[in-house]
Amino acid sequence: MNSSASSAAAASGTSHIPNVVSIAGIDPSGGAGVFADIKTFSALGAFGCGVVAALTAQNTQAVTGVHVPPTDFLRLQIDTLFADVRLHATKIGMLGSAEVTATVADRLAHWQAARVVLDPVMVAKSGDSLLAKSAIAMMREALFPQAFMITPNLPEAGVLLEQRAPESVKEMYRAAERLRELLPQSSERWVLLKGGHLPGNELTDLLFDGDRMVELPARRIDTRNTHGTGCTLSSAIAALLPQTAGDFRPVEAAVRHARQWLVNAIAHADQLAVGSGHGPVHHFHALWRVRNGSD
Repeated sequence: MNSSASSAAAASGTSHIPNVVSIAGIDPSGGAGVFADIKTFSALGAFGCGVVAALTAQNTQAVTGVHVPPTDFLRLQIDTLFADVRLHATKIGMLGSAEVTATVADRLAHWQAARVVLDPVMVAKSGDSLLAKSAIAMMREALFPQAFMITPNLPEAGVLLEQRAPESVKEMYRAAERLRELLPQSSERWVLLKGGHLPGNELTDLLFDGDRMVELPARRIDTRNTHGTGCTLSSAIAALLPQTAGDFRPVEAAVRHARQWLVNAIAHADQLAVGSGHGPVHHFHALWRVRNGSD
């Protein structure tokens, strides 16, 4: 089916539950990547689809290997899905290589993907690299034009801007402005710059559309179980954007809702017992009851 046929099929869709796809890597421990994204979509009222852009051998302590599937098969995954399923938002996560990044950018442009939320995943919580250096320029040149929102943390912002990472909220302001300059200027595009790497218990994220800068404060939660927070936040935003379209300041509403949901997922993370390193957040904290007693 070509893109015009896909558009006609989308126009005939009647579902009120949004379909959202994650194009990202696989984390076998379930805390990050496609598995975490689909949990997030499900928890927030969206139907989750997934395209595998990379595979990792990974647990809560380390990444011990990365395998990138052939780009021809990645292209086939994307084309087969988009030709059939009406997708209301697309989340992009770990891509791994320049070739994968270029393929994803090409197919998103072909299908005119809506509400692309790009999380520029570069390093795992364990400190292991997840993106080849050659892919960074490709991301800026080919994927940024497709992105409705980018969600870098401070080290990622430094890499994207080819400078040191911001070390204060004041420096974050300038970085957010420069990041927005990397996105198309002719249409609505957003930067969510995450301030979790700054020291202290008070955290600030910045949401910027080129005109209005919104400070989003939060308090750091005392837990080591924060694996996959970046993946989870970006997928939460992707799940909520189609559902806040009629709200006042819909993008800000989606981001605020996603952040509060993530705060609660982190606050309940210690209810889980997954691995012995940085465990995952609790995606289903609002849906699962904790039962007393032991196994």
